[in-house]
Amino acid sequence: LQPGQLEAVEAAVDGRDVLAVLPTGGGKSAIYELAGLLRDGPTVVVSPLIALQDDQLAHLRASGLDAIVLNSHQSAREHAAALTSACGPETFVFLSPEQLGNAEAQLALRRARPGLFAVDEAHLVSQWGHDFRPDYMRLSAQADRLGVPVRIALTATAAPPVQAEIARWLGLRDPEIVIGDFDRPQLELSARSV
Repeated sequence: LQPGQLEAVEAAVDGRDVLAVLPTGGGKSAIYELAGLLRDGPTVVVSPLIALQDDQLAHLRASGLDAIVLNSHQSAREHAAALTSACGPETFVFLSPEQLGNAEAQLALRRARPGLFAVDEAHLVSQWGHDFRPDYMRLSAQADRLGVPVRIALTATAAPPVQAEIARWLGLRDPEIVIGDFDRPQLELSARSV
């Protein structure tokens, strides 16, 4: 495991909310994957981009894990079929915040009794982000309706004021805050006068 991952996974498995601010490639997905496997019930993963959902879905399925995605590229029939299969205790369910607002999705997920609610790109609840995706502002209420006991917020972009906003808007209760090392020695910023 990379630095910060074990701390975040252990907190979530112990029933504590988590805010993980890790650099791109820092293993944020592994946090909800491991914690999801170690908690009872399916894992709901809110992810803003279809391409990102598809990539995460392919990764989990290649590892032999049960995962489904609900997105706007699917018909109502495909949603119903996917939701029916989402009732397994070790299933990862990927969906956008807009899809989570769907009453049918809410009902099926509530019946499945998820054990973990993960929000990828959690900085989208911040002041500039929710103008772009207003459904991010409803995620705390959606998680409440689902009765999910543990929430994980994941992002690579969150200075301390944004961390506070994420915790507040997602309803994180006394979260374990894990901040990764953003030092990238291979990157350089310079200017030359020519």
